[in-house]
Amino acid sequence: MGEDGQKLFTLSEAEHLRMELEPILLEAIDSRRKFAVFDDKLRALAERILRAGGMSVRYEEAARWRAEHDHLGQVIHTAVQRIQSTGCVVKDIDSGLLDFPARLHDEDIYYCWRLGEDRIRFYHRQDEGFSGRKPIDPRDKNYETPTQ
Repeated sequence: MGEDGQKLFTLSEAEHLRMELEPILLEAIDSRRKFAVFDDKLRALAERILRAGGMSVRYEEAARWRAEHDHLGQVIHTAVQRIQSTGCVVKDIDSGLLDFPARLHDEDIYYCWRLGEDRIRFYHRQDEGFSGRKPIDPRDKNYETPTQ
């Protein structure tokens, strides 16, 4: 554990967990995409009601949209909670960006992985973002032994 009680991962632990979390992340991303479609439909409906009144609304269809929207929102929320409960940090659900807290050379870092990458290949300091990513040096044994 880190100083603030945060779980710290070795590179091997992070990679193993990444493989377990990838299907959950994919489900969240797919649900987020579908959620956005229903969000747009509901927003357009609300605007139409505001401009023209509710007389021409197909209420059963609107209720189905709302129910599916709410269901997808819950699926996304649950998926993010499942991922974060492992100690992993969801940085960006839309791009599938996950960070795994670790220590390297007495510095707090994140192993950084984005959906589409075949494995964790980068890290960055915890006060840096994605743009601060640096390649992992596989010869550095400190990647496997976090300083507690």
